Amino acid sequence: MKLYGIRNCDTVKKARKWLDAQSISYEFHDFKKEGLDGDRLSQWEKAVGWERLLNRRGTTWRKLSDKVRDTISAQSAHDIMLENTSIIKRPVLEHEGSVRVGFDADDWATLIN
Repeated sequence: MKLYGIRNCDTVKKARKWLDAQSISYEFHDFKKEGLDGDRLSQWEKAVGWERLLNRRGTTWRKLSDKVRDTISAQSAHDIMLENTSIIKRPVLEHEGSVRVGFDADDWATLIN
C-alpha cells in the first residue's frame, strides 16, 4: 500500500493517523518533496479520471489565470499537475491495483478489508 500526498496537508495527516490507528502499514510518498512522474499520474488519470484528481477548491487552482481555468483539458490538467503537485487532490492511495483520491475512512476500510 502506498499513500501519496503532502506531509503538512491536514487531510493527509488525518489519513495517516487513521492508517496508524488501524495498524495498517504503508509507504508514504511526499510528492511535493519527492516529485511525481508522468507515468504514475497517467495511471491515476486512467483509474479515476483527471477531473477527480484536480483540486479545484485549493489556493493553487485559484492562483491560475482565468484563461487557464476556463480552457482546462485533460492534457493541460496533466501538465499543470506535474508542474505543481499541490493542485492534486490529496491523499492518493494505491492498494492492490485500486486508486482512491481523498480520504474516506469507510471506503478505505472496505477497500483494505
